[in-house]
Amino acid sequence: MGFLVRILVSALAAMLTTYLLKPAVKIDSFVTALILALVLALLNALVKPLLVLFTFPVTLLTLGLFLFVINAVIILLAAKIVPGFKVDGFWWAMLFSIVMTIINSIMINLAGGSND
Repeated sequence: MGFLVRILVSALAAMLTTYLLKPAVKIDSFVTALILALVLALLNALVKPLLVLFTFPVTLLTLGLFLFVINAVIILLAAKIVPGFKVDGFWWAMLFSIVMTIINSIMINLAGGSND
């Protein structure tokens, strides 16, 4: 599945996730969701591997559960970068990350793409 299609699917997943977590997470428009999807793709490609590398002992000690914390930090960082995207706190960022991942996976599978 192409990069642009994945960005569009991620933007739709972000909009749907925002609708589900309405009072605590806000996205102003679909254009903001597209920018958020691009920023999350960049942060996941550039920042997340460094965070995983630096926190490897903690991640190993928690049997991988610390990766949820890293995902929440990435969402909070994206909220600081993207104007029009707001998250009320760490726990909402973690919940947003989990729900968006599930919705994104379902949408990609429905579109006939692979999740690799």
